[in-house]
Amino acid sequence: MQLHVILRWCTLVVITGGLVSCQLPNRYLMYPQEVPPRVQAWAEDVDTGALRLHLEWARPAGAGPFPTVLVHPDGSATAADMRGVIWDLASRGYLAVAADYRRLREGTYRRTLLPWCNDADVTQVLEVLRTQPLVDPQRLAALGFSQGGIFSLLIAAHAPDIKAVVAYYPVTDFPQWLAAPRANLMKRFVFHMIREYFRREAESCTEEPWQTVLQKASPLYQAERIQAPVLLLHGDEDGAAPVDESRRLAARLSALGRDVELVVIAGGRHVFNFKHPAQAQYAWQVALQWLARHLGTTSVSQPSTDTHAEKRHASAVCKDEPDGPA
Repeated sequence: MQLHVILRWCTLVVITGGLVSCQLPNRYLMYPQEVPPRVQAWAEDVDTGALRLHLEWARPAGAGPFPTVLVHPDGSATAADMRGVIWDLASRGYLAVAADYRRLREGTYRRTLLPWCNDADVTQVLEVLRTQPLVDPQRLAALGFSQGGIFSLLIAAHAPDIKAVVAYYPVTDFPQWLAAPRANLMKRFVFHMIREYFRREAESCTEEPWQTVLQKASPLYQAERIQAPVLLLHGDEDGAAPVDESRRLAARLSALGRDVELVVIAGGRHVFNFKHPAQAQYAWQVALQWLARHLGTTSVSQPSTDTHAEKRHASAVCKDEPDGPA
């Protein structure tokens, strides 16, 4: 097996919580398994030179243009794995599109956890969306899970026309995340391999210093550029991306006067929304309310009071609370 395959496998194991739980994510846990009535779905590949975008689309009935939600999957998933998510959004009146990326390397497009080599790459998908007559360019939102949450935050930092962000359990500070001590021997080994994977991918993509690459990939370092309202959803037992990753970003955005809210899911682990039905349902209802509020769409149903979650504003969450698990 080639080294880059081993490194990528180890990276995905820890990022998706594989060192914490043997339960595999179910991408359709609470989302439609078939295209809902009055929803149309299709897929396309868009080549933009060195970057290939795979887009999964879902649209509601009607002429449009529609408020649009750009969805990015977690690191172990693809845009196709997000079909249930975008079908659900389309059934609620949104034009939804899930995106993943492949980088041209040695004549072949291949997946990488660092697909963006420059600022233009970050917003390339938005350039594609803006050409579509179904897209309402005044009502664009970005939503993502884990790596997809990171991507959503970074897109907002580069695109002031993004009106709302929903980020599930993102890593927000890569220099700190990669350097943090790990008590578990296996985790220390895996994170060493993750660092080597990221370094290798960065060196093939840019000549910028390693720390600069990490900072550019970290929403915390880009916080001043994020203007959109941000909703962060994070489990307090997340062993892959500790909840402190979101707490620190929420505190920073709050200090900057941004509209930010952090929802901490009690007992939630990484990719909880694809594993735990009650936690998933609560978080999704909160996310839908956030989108409705900031995109000016019809309000959605309130989440159940039996939620297994706590919802607090960033200033309350980040004050006098212990760090998340290492």
